[in-house]
Amino acid sequence: MEENFFERVYAIAKQIPEGKVTSYGAIAKALGTARSARMVGWAMNASHNRDDIPAHRVVNRKGLLSGKHHFDGTNLMQQLLENEGIEVVDNQIVDFEKYFWEPSVSRE
Repeated sequence: MEENFFERVYAIAKQIPEGKVTSYGAIAKALGTARSARMVGWAMNASHNRDDIPAHRVVNRKGLLSGKHHFDGTNLMQQLLENEGIEVVDNQIVDFEKYFWEPSVSRE
């Protein structure tokens, strides 16, 4: 189950447009497993050896870069977001609502 769940998380993460972010909970909700935001976080953690997963675009529900310690270098997550035009101050996305991308809910 876990492997399949992670792949479903990655399929959504790959859809996040450049210059946008989403949250662990929004991905969980889109998968029809609204209470599994923490599992989405684990999936994002496990994706760091995969260049095809834009894990830097997944943050917590308040726009905090809660996964930043899983990136190489102290500010890599922030730098990746800033390279896409997203302003980050004190590990939090400024105007989070403006950059938030809502994944579409799957109909499985």
